[in-house]
Amino acid sequence: EVQHTGRGPGQVLTVDARNHGSSPHSPVMTYEVMSLDVQHLLSRLGITKCIVVGHSMGGKTAMTLALQQPDLVERLISVDIGPGSTAPVSEFSAYISAMKEVKVPMGLSRSAARQLADDQLQPVVKLPQLRQFLLTNLVEVEGRYVWRVNLEAISRHLADIMNFPLFHKPYPGPALFLGGSDSPYISSRDHPEIQRLFPKAEIQYIKGAGHIVHQDKFEEFITAVLNFLP
Repeated sequence: EVQHTGRGPGQVLTVDARNHGSSPHSPVMTYEVMSLDVQHLLSRLGITKCIVVGHSMGGKTAMTLALQQPDLVERLISVDIGPGSTAPVSEFSAYISAMKEVKVPMGLSRSAARQLADDQLQPVVKLPQLRQFLLTNLVEVEGRYVWRVNLEAISRHLADIMNFPLFHKPYPGPALFLGGSDSPYISSRDHPEIQRLFPKAEIQYIKGAGHIVHQDKFEEFITAVLNFLP
């Protein structure tokens, strides 16, 4: 699904990845196919160059797009993720299992449903901010509360999602890696690989932000992004 904001050169598109939001569900979920989804979208909209911003899995999709089709990408912003393997698969596997186990009866208000789901996730997903992030995916469909993400496809492709494709040719454009200072996802261990694939990269950290940088420190996130734009 795509949402448009504004017209002309300042146009912003917010894109739901496959198996996320209202985008179609598909059993295949690799960075190569998610990059192709974005390429097809740009082609259909007649966009020949864009600035891509992606968080976490979206950041890896944005990096894949820039490395595969550098001419399409004017600048790249990857939020709290580098071009390596992410976290232990087991951690995310546990989150997905917990989401699959959530049971919410029909007829509850949205806030009561979210509170109940929050209580059920809490033993496995300890961080309240992460639970809030996951709960944005709980939606009401014909009176029933369901997860709008395709948990089956995501759990089957977890190893692909946690890893990153191998690339040899670097992306020559400007890149910003914007991490949260309280998050482990862009560590000093990732710097050599960032520099190898993105020789013009800047690496910045937003103080006090965890993995969901734009939720934790919204103003600082927007400022950092705007400062990096041409």
